Amino acid sequence: RIVKADVQAATASGSETPTAASAPSPVNSEAPHTSVPVSRMRRTIAARLTQSKQTIPHFYLSVDCEIDLLLGMRTRFNAEDRHISVNDFVVRAAALALIEVPDANVSWAEDALIRYERADVAVAVATEGGLITPVVREADRKELVTISEEVRDLAGRAREGKLHPREYQGGSLTVSNLGMHGIDSVYPILNPPQSCILGVGAGRQQPVVRNGELAVGTVMTCTLAADHRALDGIAGARLLAAVKRQLEDPRQMLL
Repeated sequence: RIVKADVQAATASGSETPTAASAPSPVNSEAPHTSVPVSRMRRTIAARLTQSKQTIPHFYLSVDCEIDLLLGMRTRFNAEDRHISVNDFVVRAAALALIEVPDANVSWAEDALIRYERADVAVAVATEGGLITPVVREADRKELVTISEEVRDLAGRAREGKLHPREYQGGSLTVSNLGMHGIDSVYPILNPPQSCILGVGAGRQQPVVRNGELAVGTVMTCTLAADHRALDGIAGARLLAAVKRQLEDPRQMLL
């Protein structure tokens, strides 16, 4: 009724009927600002993520992982001039978890559920134009050192705009890590056709209970976003539990 009355009042006063074009601008034109043209890459990202959030029923699960053993192993690797990042461990852990929980290693295809036989893990990389997700193929079959070398190569060429399309298409799951920026928790948006994306926060020291005693541990929060059409909460929970187990006992990743 309010809209109809507004239209009638505008017509009676000789004004044109309000249209979308006459809607208030989202920008305060009186405030100093710069208008930056939107790149084709930014438009593509905006369109894909808007479609993802509007059409895919997301659900989220979070778990805290104690990573002191992982950090100790990383220190030993780096002392041997084998430079492994925490993110490399996460990629490997996610890949092994996908193989352990095949119900989560899937994509929704409307008339079919695509189940993958290998774990191709994408890594979110920030570039000048926006995020891009190069893929480490068969990460479940690769050693940590190999994963580390591939991630550095893919990320470097992503920032230079030198990736081939096949290097950032597909994938079973994406790892989105903002821990290096001090972020505690990440709640990411799915990158279709993938059904899972893992948000990784910073490792932070806090009180933990070990064997009934209070101690100080390094805790990292991992948050899984999943497509509820393709998998249910129990599959997501099993996947996240497998990731946690790998990260808390990284010796499993060396087998």
